Amino acid sequence: MPEHGWTPVGDETRRKGNPCLRGDSFRIVHRMSEFDRNDVDRRSDAGLPRGVRTASEWAWRLLVIVALAGVVVYLVVVFQDVVVPLLVALLVCALVQPSVGALTRRRWPKWLAIVVCLLALAVIVGALVLLVVWQVRAGIPQLQREGEAAYDRAREVLRQPPFGVSDRDLANYLKDLTAFLQKDASSILGGALKVGAATGHVLTGALIALFATIFMLIDGVGIWRWIVRLFPKAAHPGLSAAGTAGWTTLTSFVRVQIVVALVNGVGIGLVAFFLGLPLAVPIAVIVLIASFIPVIGAIVSGIVAVAIALVFGGPVQAIIMLAGVLGVHLLEAHVLQPLLVGGAVKVHPLAVVVGVAAGTGLAGVPGALFAVPFLAVANSMITAMLHSHDRAAPVDEHGHTETAPHHESDVTKPPPGIQEPEG
Repeated sequence: MPEHGWTPVGDETRRKGNPCLRGDSFRIVHRMSEFDRNDVDRRSDAGLPRGVRTASEWAWRLLVIVALAGVVVYLVVVFQDVVVPLLVALLVCALVQPSVGALTRRRWPKWLAIVVCLLALAVIVGALVLLVVWQVRAGIPQLQREGEAAYDRAREVLRQPPFGVSDRDLANYLKDLTAFLQKDASSILGGALKVGAATGHVLTGALIALFATIFMLIDGVGIWRWIVRLFPKAAHPGLSAAGTAGWTTLTSFVRVQIVVALVNGVGIGLVAFFLGLPLAVPIAVIVLIASFIPVIGAIVSGIVAVAIALVFGGPVQAIIMLAGVLGVHLLEAHVLQPLLVGGAVKVHPLAVVVGVAAGTGLAGVPGALFAVPFLAVANSMITAMLHSHDRAAPVDEHGHTETAPHHESDVTKPPPGIQEPEG
């Protein structure tokens, strides 16, 4: 038997306990002496310092990771009409699943629990929309009066130094603006058509999100097992740990953002109400929706609220509104976030700002909305996979990993909150 070369392995060798053999079929085992391996390593790395070798090994691995991430981002941007509804469905599933689980534990049929929870969510959202529409329609007369008064105040300010704008100049500016709008009527019409097309995309995406949410709630465990089985069996434990950590982070993020958004919306809405500003309820709703984009949403909605107070109330009301906005956000940052989040969702504010900016540049508003939950979930999943790898079993004398056999249900166990389908 030569020292190097190809050695057929069969039944006779298996009976002698060859550890390289698996199954009853023949296998080809390539063996190389330790001397030859070291000799090849010395020839290939001759003259290279150890630091250069280590840096090169890290470099090509990082290049592969960056290339893969770039391909994923490109595919997400290209297919965002499908990806965004699926991400919305995932967030809705994370929001509704605890209620569905609570009802099923009380002997409710799963389909009935899903229908009731989704209908309750639809009723809440619909009631909020109707409230905003009703407030806007009821506040139009006051809005007209306040708008005329704000226009008169602005004109009076523009008359004073250092502006020195006369009524004739202001009339000319308004005339030029009207002419510009009439000249670009075709562009405005084209923009309206684009808005109509976007509305069609929104409706299609809403249907996709609805069906995806229903299927995730019905058979989330089946979807999870299918995803895990796409990878080699050796990766199943790490993927299971990563999925559990990611789902826990996502549900915590959704719960915290809802509470934070409600506190921000109600707090700033009450400030607007006590200041006597028009459309206090729409202001509260704008703040509530914008609060789902951490940091950036709070800043933008706060600026809008202060601007409305300045236009319709004056400098004093604007200063009071600014103080109210800062007070609400300080309450959120120093009381609500530590109390509700704890260590479940940890994302540095700089990472939040950079992530929201990058998401906005890549995918617009959806990118800004999903940037922070993506960062939080990715951080927890990567950390869980690394810890799972660190806890890997030792290698035996033959180079095989000493792992206890995993049952199918263990490596494909769904994250917490996703239950086994009944029946």
